[in-house]
This record gives sequence, structure tokens and C-alpha cells, in this order.
Amino acid sequence: MSLITARHPTAATDTIVTTGTDTTVTTATERPAPARKLARGAGLGVLLALLATVVWSGSFVATRDMADTVPPVQAVFWRWIIALIAVAPFAARPFLRQWRTIRRHLGFVALASLFGVALYNTLVHQAGLTTSASNMGMIMAASPVIMTVYARLGGERLGARRVLGMLTAALGVLLLVGKGSLVVEFTTGDLWMFAAALSFASYSALLKRKPAEIDGLAFLFTTFLLGALMLAPAYAVSLAVQGGFTVGAASVGPLLYVGVFSSAVAFFAWNKAIALIGAARAGVVYYLQPVCVALLSYAMLGERLGLLGGACMALILGGVALASATGVRKAG
Repeated sequence: MSLITARHPTAATDTIVTTGTDTTVTTATERPAPARKLARGAGLGVLLALLATVVWSGSFVATRDMADTVPPVQAVFWRWIIALIAVAPFAARPFLRQWRTIRRHLGFVALASLFGVALYNTLVHQAGLTTSASNMGMIMAASPVIMTVYARLGGERLGARRVLGMLTAALGVLLLVGKGSLVVEFTTGDLWMFAAALSFASYSALLKRKPAEIDGLAFLFTTFLLGALMLAPAYAVSLAVQGGFTVGAASVGPLLYVGVFSSAVAFFAWNKAIALIGAARAGVVYYLQPVCVALLSYAMLGERLGLLGGACMALILGGVALASATGVRKAG
């Protein structure tokens, strides 16, 4: 018989465990706390989704800034070449180590590359030719609605609170786009952006089904590589028909931003957020994009929101807070 002497356990902190002739005292800090881990994971997921949203908000400004100097397909192609160079030091080894696993799931990875890398960003750059950065950011806020529909079709229970928050944020976005009216007139570029929103929502829905055995960095590197390969023929055609672009501050600066930050950093953060909290809840955080774009426009361009803009922002922020709030259920 072994005897362990310890302080008297309290109901709040310690637990006595007896097995046969052995008695041990386990402190509360030693006990697993799945509820606390779940809450921390959800909090981290929301923060990562917010990081990606803020960075992508800046990319709309950068995309619009180089719309007149770099053809859309060429801009997107070089964006992913820069992104590949940025992630290669961290992702090349996991990619090579997991190549056989990736090859088994190549169809899935290729589909994610098509929607999230090749198609989505080409549509965004095409939209930048005929619509403003503010409109691009606001229209992309339609993607959370599509993400939520995908989540519901996939059997996910959304809950009344999340649905109410989503509708509140959507109302704020519509009023912001329509300048106080629910009747909105769209340009050609706006329609391109709606197509981009559909593509991005499809990519986000696919992420939830990513094979767990594929490392996050390896998956990111593979999608960037496949996306660049998919764009290569279109890039060659654009180069032959439109010619190249002038390499200078007006093109290199925006390309570095969208390649390093909007691609490598933001996509890694977003993919991790989807893994932690799911596409529907991450999509709710994405509603903050119009707010971020408006704040960036104010800080960089001096554009004022006004009373209506402030009210719409309050609706969006309130809806996001309501829909993304997490509660931890107690067992038993």
C-alpha cells in the first residue's frame, strides 16, 4: 500500500481519487478543462478572422490603386508568385514531406485553389477596373450570407442568436451600400464583386472539409502553387495582347502588399480561423470589412463617414458581436 500525504482537499480546488489501495490528490489546475480550451480556441479563431478581415480591407485599396497600371490577370499572377516566395521558407519542407498525402487529395486541393486563389482574386482585380474600393469592400460583405447558407446545408445548427446577429449586420451593410436606402444600383464592377463573394464563400465552405492529415502550411503552399499554374495560360494571353506593365512604385508597392500580407498572412489566418470556429462564424466577423474599409478611407484619404455611416457601422458591429459571441455549455 502506498500512502500520499497532502493538504486536505477542498471542494473547490482538489479531488480525491482512490484506485485500489492508492489514494492521490488532483488539483483543479491538473484536471482537463475542455470547456476552457474550447472557449480559448473560439476566441483565437475570432481574432484570426478579424486579422484576415483587416488585412483584406487594405487589399481593396491596393487593388484599386494599381487597377490603371497593372492588368488584372497579370496582377493576380504576380500576387501568387510573391506569396509563394513569402511562404516557401516555412512551407516548402512540410509540402515536400506531405506530398504523397496531398497527391491523394489533389482533387479537393485543386478545387480550393480554383475558388480561393485563381478565380476569387481575378474577379476582385477585374472589379477594381470599374468600381470603388469602398464598394468592393462593402459588396464582399455579402459572402457571409452565402457561408451561412452553406453551413446550414451542411447540417450545422446556427442558433437564433447567430441568425439575428447576421441579419442585423446584413441590414447595416445594405444601408451603407445604398446610402440609407435598401434600393441599390450596381455597376458592372459591383457585379464582378458579387461573383467574387460567391467564389470566396465557396472556398471558405470547402476549408471546413480539408483533410486533417494535411498540414496547414503545406495546404497553403499547394493552393498558391496550383492557383499560379491555373493562371499561367491567362497570364501569357494577357502579356501577348495587353503587353507588360511598368515596374515602379505604383505597381511594386501594391503587389508586395497583396502578395505578402493579403495572400500569405491573411490566408493563413483565415484558414486557421475556419478550422477553429467554422466558416459561418468566421463569416460573421467578415461583416466588419466595410467598417475597416471605411476607417482606412478616412485615415488615408480623408473621407468622412457622416451620421448615416456611423449608424450603419453601429448596426454592423452590434450584429457581429451578437452573432460571434460564444457560450460554453456545462456538462451534466
